[in-house]
Amino acid sequence: MDRKLNLVSINIPWPANYGGVIDIYCKIKALHDCGIKIILHCFEYERPRAAELECVCEKVYYYRRRTGLPANITCLPYNVYSRKDKQLINNLLENDYPILFEGLHTCYYLNDRRLKHRFKIFRECNIEHDYYRETGKAEHNIIKKCFFYIEAFRFKRYQKTVADAELMIAVSQTDTDYLRKEFPYARVEFVPCFHGNNEVTAAAGQSDFLLYHGKLSVKENEKAALYLIENVFSGMSPYRCVIAGMNPSNELRKAASRYDHIVIEANPSVERINELIRTAQINLLVTFQDTGLKLKLLNSLFAGRHVVVNPMMLAGSGLDKLCHIAGTPDKMIATCRELMKKPFSPDISEERRNQLFPVFSNEYQAKRLIDMIAWNT
Repeated sequence: MDRKLNLVSINIPWPANYGGVIDIYCKIKALHDCGIKIILHCFEYERPRAAELECVCEKVYYYRRRTGLPANITCLPYNVYSRKDKQLINNLLENDYPILFEGLHTCYYLNDRRLKHRFKIFRECNIEHDYYRETGKAEHNIIKKCFFYIEAFRFKRYQKTVADAELMIAVSQTDTDYLRKEFPYARVEFVPCFHGNNEVTAAAGQSDFLLYHGKLSVKENEKAALYLIENVFSGMSPYRCVIAGMNPSNELRKAASRYDHIVIEANPSVERINELIRTAQINLLVTFQDTGLKLKLLNSLFAGRHVVVNPMMLAGSGLDKLCHIAGTPDKMIATCRELMKKPFSPDISEERRNQLFPVFSNEYQAKRLIDMIAWNT
């Protein structure tokens, strides 16, 4: 009998051009390649419907996300309540297949009594109350800051909802340990991010620029980019420093414009961002949140040359041996200057292959996930 899976997505997962949807799309594709038929339920939010999803899904349902003030007048997190839709629960009740909820944002119906006897999987992609609290700290607009702090409080209370899941899959070992402590009777497994790499493709040789990449409209990434401009890239002349990502703010553009050797590439295509990762001499990555597994780290290790990170970027990843770790701006500058003169060798690529496979293989993790699910066959 065919094995089918309902998957509830936070957004339309195509194009796969930023962290959250890359994990979702690549997971769908890996499961599809293993013979699983996906019934995709996704919320429309700032992205158009995508015919490409029909190639990897048996059925695709779209739901309108209810944004604005009315969705904020609730004790539930805004990002959860705005994804409440009667048609979603009706569609889930049309079959008895397992249900994978992608992130806490999609879990409005996870503990619905009508789904009591269904096999439900919660995909943890962040410790949300930590994420929103840190985002609040980084936000300067007082209204937005208040929203993020309120949302953090709501998510802290709402987190207990996932106790009704039969399986939790976390993106890092750190988050796995956290969930096992919070839910001691739950089954919690470490399943790292799915990604767009099937093999290590890092090119031997060297180039003349450094790269930081990420979705720049996300406060965490903007904070990291500003930190690098002010404390690291400013000291890397004459080497070219590129910051690439979606929707950079005017503040970020202004900060970069003060330096002739710092360039911002706004809204690059998927092909362009992949080219930048592949051709940069150094992928320099920093974060100030130690939850989740940063997908940009995996992409850089699979496709890029030298990778320099701060310690928080590695939290719970087990990838320390493959990166150059620098905890201060002075250490980052010194490490980067040394690596700019050091060609990337095939030996380093081979070491990455040995460390990344099989744990960070999409096929391997898809087969693990399939084995974890109780199928009604």
